[in-house]
Amino acid sequence: MDILYPTGPNGLWVVLLVTVVLGGAASWATGRAIAMTWRPLWQLALYIGLMTFAVRFIHYALFDGPFLTPGNVIIDYLVLLSMALMGYRVMRAWQMHTQYSWLFEQSGPLSWRRKH
Repeated sequence: MDILYPTGPNGLWVVLLVTVVLGGAASWATGRAIAMTWRPLWQLALYIGLMTFAVRFIHYALFDGPFLTPGNVIIDYLVLLSMALMGYRVMRAWQMHTQYSWLFEQSGPLSWRRKH
C-alpha cells in the first residue's frame, strides 16, 4: 500500500477513518446540498477539491502522513468525489420524484424516469 498510497503507521485504518468515513460523510452531505439547491454539477468538483485538501491536512496534522503527495491527493479526490456524486444522485432522484410527481417516477435509488 505504501507504493501507491504512502501513509504513516496504521495507514489502512487511518485512511478508512479519515478519508472514507469522515471525508465520505462530508462529501455525501456536500453532494446532497448541491442537489438540494439545484446548483450545477461542476460546482461539486470544486467543493470536493477543497475538501480533499482538508482531508489531506487531517492526515498530515493528526496522523503524521504526507500532505501533498500526488498519488494520495488523486486517490482521496476520487474517493470523495464518488461519495459526493452518490449523494447528489440520490437527492436529485428524490427531488424529481417528489417535486415533479405528475411527470416522473423514481426507478431506483439513483434514477428516475418519465411516467407513461
